[in-house]
Amino acid sequence: MKSTHCYSDLLLESDYLNWKLPMVEIFETVEGEGSGAGFPTVFVRVFHCNLRCTWCDTPYSYAPSKPEFEATIQEIVDKISEFSSKRICFTGGEPLIHGKKSAALLLAMAELPHIEDIHIETNGAIDLLPFVQMRETIKTVKDKVRFVIDYKLPASGENEKMNHDNFSLLAQSDEIKFVIASDEDFEIAKETIQTYHDLGQILMSPVWETMSPATLVEKVLAEKLSNVKVSLQLHKIIWDPNKRGV
Repeated sequence: MKSTHCYSDLLLESDYLNWKLPMVEIFETVEGEGSGAGFPTVFVRVFHCNLRCTWCDTPYSYAPSKPEFEATIQEIVDKISEFSSKRICFTGGEPLIHGKKSAALLLAMAELPHIEDIHIETNGAIDLLPFVQMRETIKTVKDKVRFVIDYKLPASGENEKMNHDNFSLLAQSDEIKFVIASDEDFEIAKETIQTYHDLGQILMSPVWETMSPATLVEKVLAEKLSNVKVSLQLHKIIWDPNKRGV
């Protein structure tokens, strides 16, 4: 069932900048994957996630770990403004798990005049409808916000929690990422694309420990998936894969 929440009325709430969120980190680096790969980007990582993927590389962003700090939305946007980057990666954990508070932070980031692009790394199990409605009705959000759905495949252990209704909500500027860990993952990704995909750039990324980038490229070419973009995680090439804040 689709959500009936409406976040577009946030503009009527005068105190939303004082709302607090549990946070993991805010830092500047280059975007590691997707259409923005290589661009200087501020990462805004909130705490909590509703999934527990087997290959997750940010287990410090959900329980039993603890938030690194709490911050008001005003404090978060003030920190973002200390950096020169014009792009934001809104991530987690799951960045939209806090509902109206997540929407309020999204709005506040979109209101920053120097920010040109905000991409939301959402996990595929959150109903995007209220956030898409917000994008459709608030100009700054419409002009700057993109969704990147990280669709979970069988090897993640969370495939059954994916919300397929989200596919119909996407615009061409959005992205759908499939993280491929096995041959089964690749086949399920291909079937999911054929069944549900309409708009949005399709990305495929390998789980480095179990699927080499070369093998994934071979599969994409063999299946003639000409609209799929193979996306590698630059930060794992540039730095130690376990290094944080990069």
